[in-house]
Amino acid sequence: MTLFLQDIEIREAAFKWLDEQCFIHDNVVSRSIITNGFYFKGERITLAGPQGIWKPKSMVLPISITSVLNSHYKDSMEPLGLLHYKFRGENPFHPDNSGLREIMRLRLPLVFIQNLEKGKYFPMYPAYIQSEDRINLAFLITIDNQTPNYTSITEDSEVEYGRRTYITTTTLIRAHQQQFRIDVLRAYHNQCSLCNLKHPELLDAAHIIPDKEEMGHPVINNGIALCKIHHAAFDRNILGIDPDYTVHVRQDILQEIDGPMLKYGIQSLQGQQIFLPKKKIEHPDQERLEIRYGQFLEAG
Repeated sequence: MTLFLQDIEIREAAFKWLDEQCFIHDNVVSRSIITNGFYFKGERITLAGPQGIWKPKSMVLPISITSVLNSHYKDSMEPLGLLHYKFRGENPFHPDNSGLREIMRLRLPLVFIQNLEKGKYFPMYPAYIQSEDRINLAFLITIDNQTPNYTSITEDSEVEYGRRTYITTTTLIRAHQQQFRIDVLRAYHNQCSLCNLKHPELLDAAHIIPDKEEMGHPVINNGIALCKIHHAAFDRNILGIDPDYTVHVRQDILQEIDGPMLKYGIQSLQGQQIFLPKKKIEHPDQERLEIRYGQFLEAG
């Protein structure tokens, strides 16, 4: 087997392995998992290392690029659905940059690893280098959701290019939502603001204003940490939170007679204050709460 064919096999194995890890860890993978990697025919394949452009010893060309939070490399999203990834250094012909250029020429896929916070990463794959911007020392990248086709290295059609830029945009939205969840749960010390449940796997970052609405930005003060039951109750206006951070339970629910879950899990919250983050700047935005509480009153 040539080194090039082995390179392709490793990429296929890496994508399958990442599918498993993303499923297990809800798409947010720790740095230790990424750097420890997996075994391919007895050899360890790591997916990240000290440099942002990473090539394991067993491979001919890079397998991943990592966008590091607060790095001096200013990676960004282009208006037309392209990821903007900076060269390593200012020399376009640095070996790492040349490796990515060869990836681009051969139309090979790799993994784009987005850092969400220290030690937490959101892998996006297969990623393709569409072009390079020598003036701004950057590669332009799209994300796909289909199995790579290694039999063709022809240029993308206009339809294919449009499909990939759309997928890139939607994938970045998912990354931002994961970032939102991490930020909100951290602000609330990984506990439900209503019942103090402290199991992150059972917690959500609930939007006060839904993300599809004008004020629904994925920022901490548009979020409240809620367990999955209280998140569902909040979304369906079974309970509301007023601008003074007081919980209100819908009147028909208060009058309902059922088991202990309703009595202690919902009805007992009437009139309670929610648990707030320590930093005032991270408290739920009172203007947004007023809007959302108005919707709760209308639903009642």
